[in-house]
Amino acid sequence: MADAEKTVDIADLIHRGGVFFDVEGNTPQEVFKNFVKMIKIPDGMTADQVYNALCAREEVLSTAVGNGIALPHARAPIMKDEKDQRICVVYLKNALDMNAPDERSVFVMFVLLTYNPQIHLKVLSELAGLFRNTRFRKALELKTGENELAALIKDLA
Repeated sequence: MADAEKTVDIADLIHRGGVFFDVEGNTPQEVFKNFVKMIKIPDGMTADQVYNALCAREEVLSTAVGNGIALPHARAPIMKDEKDQRICVVYLKNALDMNAPDERSVFVMFVLLTYNPQIHLKVLSELAGLFRNTRFRKALELKTGENELAALIKDLA
Protein backbone atom coordinates (compact mmCIF):
# COMPACT_ATOMS: atom_id res chain seq x y z
CA MET A 1 0.00 0.00 0.00
CA ALA A 2 1.39 3.42 -0.93
CA ASP A 3 2.13 5.77 1.98
CA ALA A 4 -0.45 8.27 0.73
CA GLU A 5 -3.14 5.59 1.10
CA LYS A 6 -2.10 4.36 4.54
CA THR A 7 -4.19 5.23 7.53
CA VAL A 8 -2.53 6.33 10.73
CA ASP A 9 -3.31 4.90 14.13
CA ILE A 10 -2.79 7.80 16.53
CA ALA A 11 -3.29 5.60 19.62
CA ASP A 12 -0.62 3.18 18.38
CA LEU A 13 1.80 6.02 17.63
CA ILE A 14 1.25 7.37 21.17
CA HIS A 15 1.82 3.85 22.55
CA ARG A 16 5.14 3.73 20.68
CA GLY A 17 6.15 7.19 21.89
CA GLY A 18 4.80 7.20 25.41
CA VAL A 19 3.26 9.73 27.75
CA PHE A 20 5.54 11.79 29.97
CA PHE A 21 4.39 13.76 33.00
CA ASP A 22 5.78 16.91 34.65
CA VAL A 23 8.59 17.46 32.16
CA GLU A 24 10.57 20.46 33.32
CA GLY A 25 11.78 23.44 31.35
CA ASN A 26 11.23 27.19 31.15
CA THR A 27 11.63 27.32 27.36
CA PRO A 28 10.71 24.88 24.61
CA GLN A 29 14.43 24.15 24.18
CA GLU A 30 14.82 23.22 27.86
CA VAL A 31 11.76 20.98 27.63
CA PHE A 32 13.19 19.30 24.50
CA LYS A 33 16.56 18.78 26.23
CA ASN A 34 14.87 17.07 29.19
CA PHE A 35 12.42 15.15 27.02
CA VAL A 36 15.04 13.57 24.72
CA LYS A 37 16.77 12.11 27.79
CA MET A 38 13.55 10.24 28.64
CA ILE A 39 12.72 8.62 25.31
CA LYS A 40 14.13 5.53 23.66
CA ILE A 41 16.09 6.71 20.63
CA PRO A 42 16.03 4.35 17.63
CA ASP A 43 19.26 2.67 16.56
CA GLY A 44 21.29 4.86 14.23
CA MET A 45 20.07 8.10 15.82
CA THR A 46 21.15 10.17 18.78
CA ALA A 47 19.28 12.24 21.34
CA ASP A 48 21.18 15.28 20.01
CA GLN A 49 19.78 14.71 16.52
CA VAL A 50 16.23 14.67 17.85
CA TYR A 51 16.88 17.69 20.09
CA ASN A 52 18.49 19.72 17.28
CA ALA A 53 15.69 18.87 14.83
CA LEU A 54 13.00 19.99 17.30
CA CYS A 55 14.87 23.20 18.17
CA ALA A 56 15.51 24.06 14.51
CA ARG A 57 11.80 23.80 13.71
CA GLU A 58 10.77 25.83 16.77
CA GLU A 59 13.14 28.64 15.70
CA VAL A 60 11.29 28.98 12.38
CA LEU A 61 7.82 29.38 13.92
CA SER A 62 6.18 28.39 17.17
CA THR A 63 4.53 24.97 17.09
CA ALA A 64 1.85 26.09 19.58
CA VAL A 65 -1.58 25.49 18.00
CA GLY A 66 -3.87 26.87 20.70
CA ASN A 67 -5.88 25.46 23.61
CA GLY A 68 -2.64 24.92 25.54
CA ILE A 69 -1.30 22.43 22.96
CA ALA A 70 1.90 22.44 20.88
CA LEU A 71 2.99 20.07 18.11
CA PRO A 72 6.80 20.09 18.08
CA HIS A 73 8.27 18.24 15.12
CA ALA A 74 11.26 18.26 12.82
CA ARG A 75 11.12 20.33 9.62
CA ALA A 76 11.75 17.12 7.70
CA PRO A 77 10.94 13.59 8.90
CA ILE A 78 13.89 12.24 10.90
CA MET A 79 12.93 8.65 11.62
CA LYS A 80 14.68 6.20 9.32
CA ASP A 81 12.03 3.48 9.43
CA GLU A 82 8.24 3.35 9.65
CA LYS A 83 8.41 1.16 12.77
CA ASP A 84 10.36 3.89 14.61
CA GLN A 85 7.86 6.69 14.12
CA ARG A 86 5.87 7.80 17.13
CA ILE A 87 4.04 10.53 18.98
CA CYS A 88 5.25 11.44 22.44
CA VAL A 89 2.73 13.18 24.69
CA VAL A 90 4.63 15.52 26.98
CA TYR A 91 2.77 17.13 29.88
CA LEU A 92 4.77 20.10 31.12
CA LYS A 93 5.48 20.74 34.79
CA ASN A 94 5.02 24.48 34.15
CA ALA A 95 3.00 25.90 31.26
CA LEU A 96 5.03 27.88 28.70
CA ASP A 97 4.28 30.97 26.66
CA MET A 98 4.99 29.79 23.11
CA ASN A 99 3.18 32.60 21.26
CA ALA A 100 0.10 30.50 20.60
CA PRO A 101 -2.52 31.98 18.26
CA ASP A 102 -5.01 32.14 21.15
CA GLU A 103 -2.30 33.41 23.56
CA ARG A 104 -2.85 30.46 25.94
CA SER A 105 0.20 28.99 27.60
CA VAL A 106 1.18 25.51 26.42
CA PHE A 107 0.73 22.72 28.98
CA VAL A 108 1.02 19.68 26.69
CA MET A 109 3.14 18.88 23.66
CA PHE A 110 2.51 16.19 21.08
CA VAL A 111 6.02 15.58 19.73
CA LEU A 112 5.79 14.07 16.25
CA LEU A 113 8.64 11.85 15.14
CA THR A 114 7.71 10.56 11.69
CA TYR A 115 9.52 8.95 8.79
CA ASN A 116 7.99 10.50 5.68
CA PRO A 117 6.11 13.68 4.71
CA GLN A 118 2.85 11.95 3.74
CA ILE A 119 2.50 10.16 7.08
CA HIS A 120 3.53 13.35 8.87
CA LEU A 121 0.70 15.31 7.21
CA LYS A 122 -1.82 12.54 7.94
CA VAL A 123 -0.81 12.56 11.62
CA LEU A 124 -1.14 16.36 11.78
CA SER A 125 -4.59 16.15 10.21
CA GLU A 126 -5.78 13.42 12.60
CA LEU A 127 -4.45 15.31 15.63
CA ALA A 128 -6.09 18.54 14.47
CA GLY A 129 -9.41 16.72 14.45
CA LEU A 130 -8.83 15.41 17.98
CA PHE A 131 -7.81 18.85 19.24
CA ARG A 132 -11.13 20.28 18.02
CA ASN A 133 -12.97 17.80 20.24
CA THR A 134 -13.95 19.20 23.65
CA ARG A 135 -13.80 15.79 25.37
CA PHE A 136 -10.28 15.22 24.10
CA ARG A 137 -9.08 18.67 25.18
CA LYS A 138 -10.66 18.17 28.62
CA ALA A 139 -8.83 14.82 28.95
CA LEU A 140 -5.55 16.59 28.17
CA GLU A 141 -6.25 19.23 30.81
CA LEU A 142 -6.66 16.36 33.30
CA LYS A 143 -3.25 14.97 32.22
CA THR A 144 -4.80 11.72 31.09
CA GLY A 145 -2.47 8.72 30.77
CA GLU A 146 -1.76 6.54 27.75
CA ASN A 147 -4.45 3.88 28.21
CA GLU A 148 -7.20 6.41 28.81
CA LEU A 149 -6.06 8.53 25.84
CA ALA A 150 -6.04 5.45 23.60
CA ALA A 151 -9.55 4.48 24.69
CA LEU A 152 -10.80 8.02 24.11
CA ILE A 153 -9.20 8.20 20.65
CA LYS A 154 -10.85 4.91 19.67
CA ASP A 155 -14.17 6.12 21.09
CA LEU A 156 -13.98 9.36 19.10
CA ALA A 157 -13.03 7.64 15.82
